[in-house]
Amino acid sequence: MHLSEKGHTYALFAVVVITCALGSLTQTVMNSMLTEVCADFSIDAAVGQWVTTIYMLVMGITVPVVVFLAKRFSLKRLVFMALGFYLAGSAVGFCAPAFGVLLLARVLQAVATGITLPLVQTVAMTRFPRERTGTAMGIGGIAMGFAPNIGPLIGGALANTTGWRSFYIILVGLLAVLWAANTLLVKSHGDRESQAVFDVPSFVQSTLGFGGFLLGASNAATMPLASPEVWMPALLGLACIVVFVRRQLVIPNPLICLDIFRSRHYRAGFVAQNCLFASFMGITLILPLFIQGPCGMTALDAGIAFIPATVVALFVNPLAGVLVDKVGARIVCITSAAFLTVGAASFMFVGADTPLWVLTLLQGVRAVGVSGLVGPLNSYGLAGLNRGIVMDGSAFFATVRQACASFGTALMMLIISVAGLAFAATDPADAGVTAAALPYNLAFALSTLFAAVVLVTAVWKIR
Repeated sequence: MHLSEKGHTYALFAVVVITCALGSLTQTVMNSMLTEVCADFSIDAAVGQWVTTIYMLVMGITVPVVVFLAKRFSLKRLVFMALGFYLAGSAVGFCAPAFGVLLLARVLQAVATGITLPLVQTVAMTRFPRERTGTAMGIGGIAMGFAPNIGPLIGGALANTTGWRSFYIILVGLLAVLWAANTLLVKSHGDRESQAVFDVPSFVQSTLGFGGFLLGASNAATMPLASPEVWMPALLGLACIVVFVRRQLVIPNPLICLDIFRSRHYRAGFVAQNCLFASFMGITLILPLFIQGPCGMTALDAGIAFIPATVVALFVNPLAGVLVDKVGARIVCITSAAFLTVGAASFMFVGADTPLWVLTLLQGVRAVGVSGLVGPLNSYGLAGLNRGIVMDGSAFFATVRQACASFGTALMMLIISVAGLAFAATDPADAGVTAAALPYNLAFALSTLFAAVVLVTAVWKIR
């Protein structure tokens, strides 16, 4: 099909964004289906939780490799690769006769998501005119903001009607359409380096480093901090990350070029984005626990609290991108960070008797801040890089923010666990009423601290 150069760019971006959005949705959709999955395979929730954990781990391991893949293959082939992994994973997931096979399906899908996450940002920053990169990044932000939030709602609806396997059939149909669109509408550019070198030691260090840290942080959300399943992989991961970074600085063909940190734009975006994900990702777990725990409401109520925030993300993400192109990143980031901080701080004062509509409103305020920051922080950080290392910057953004999101969530769960035991010990009679909310207030305070760092960074570093 004959398209203009601009038409090919739009087609490529649309395919990448939609594929990435499906991947982000797939990451969270199983949360609402976990009960049905466990019942089908006769496993307990602790084992079933691996459908989420394995997805996160594999995605974090895959992202750094995308820099090498982008040097060896054209973007069109790289998209085909992602779609192939995703199609295979969806087909295997639908047919899975045992839980282990379902985990294999999740691994294949996570590889696809790990490929597409940095591609969204790279295409936005390298294939669009500079005056349109903010708008493109805002549209791409839908894949990182709206899609994960709508996942649990879609998963719950399917689990209660057509069953959890129906989700995988829907994916196969959508991915087949995307495959056809990539075949017919996307132009293959000769933008690969056939001599690109894959440094195996760097890959091993990256895998053990980020994989170990993510596993430790994930386990910390449900296990005692002193548990070997928490501190052993976390310490191993941190040690390997240090070795990985040192190696990238001295070898001629690094897996990720750390010259990205020479850019003050990138450094500011890096700090702010990591604190943003540490602040808001934990709340997606903490708030439902608070609503169903101290507040004594239902799982449906917990889902309702996120619906307005999900709708907000759909509209604010692209709007923030447009505004970045119109007025610059500074104003957008400061305004959005103020929404994030105010919304986060308000949760510090909620109690067991706080009405659902108030909790929903506060979460909506937070969502405005999150949705207004995801795209602009990406576009601002990557704008300071030369074209040749944009993929390196995008991949490192995606990898580290995932680790920070897990770390923030683990810290909040640790606070709730430790503070809950402390309050119960000092005042057992009142622990189930007023004091039951206090551990959550402390966790919300940590979220506020991360949000405040985002605001300070936006005020002092983003120009």
